[in-house]
Amino acid sequence: MSSNDTILTMENITKTFGPVKALTDVNLSVDRGEIHAICGENGAGKSTLMNVLSGVYPYGSYSGKITFDGKECKYHTINDSEADGIVIIHQELALSPFLSIAENIFIGNEQAKGGVIDWDKTRAEAKKLLDRVGLPEDPDTKVMDIGVGKQQLVEIAKALSKDVKLLILDEPTSGLDPVSREELLEVFEYLASKGISILFSTHITSDLDKCADQITYIKDGQ
Repeated sequence: MSSNDTILTMENITKTFGPVKALTDVNLSVDRGEIHAICGENGAGKSTLMNVLSGVYPYGSYSGKITFDGKECKYHTINDSEADGIVIIHQELALSPFLSIAENIFIGNEQAKGGVIDWDKTRAEAKKLLDRVGLPEDPDTKVMDIGVGKQQLVEIAKALSKDVKLLILDEPTSGLDPVSREELLEVFEYLASKGISILFSTHITSDLDKCADQITYIKDGQ
């Protein structure tokens, strides 16, 4: 891909917690429609980098420059990054187990008319999004009744409902069985083919062989 297809650059990102340097002058660039893996052991700084990018650690709490889709980013909250099309999915999934898949997808973004939720529309839109991530479940199924691999796909469907341009996933394949892992990586490839950039962290090397276009290694925050 040519350099003008770069959707994200992170330059000289440095983040400290008191005396501890979690990240030191980290540089990273991601192209549009690229699957980019951040690789490293636990505690290497992968999650910290993702939290800087998504606004969990706000602008001003780190040094360095982030440019996304042609403009400099100064995010103060996750809402700021989501407004630009950056969606992060943490290792601890943020789904409500007692709500349905459809309710989870549109939580905080309800399909409503005149203050009343349109359930038919909610189900229909959820079904479209589930089709995009290859999940055949009924949108009315409660989240607690599906496995972790399928819950990951619900989180991705939720991200797609927010017009995601860059999807960030923290250790998404950790704890998944081989079949679920395979399915998740296939979804990454499908989304990338539609122009969505994927940035995911992993310490599982087989993930890299399967689908990563680019790999950034982080060791001791560098």
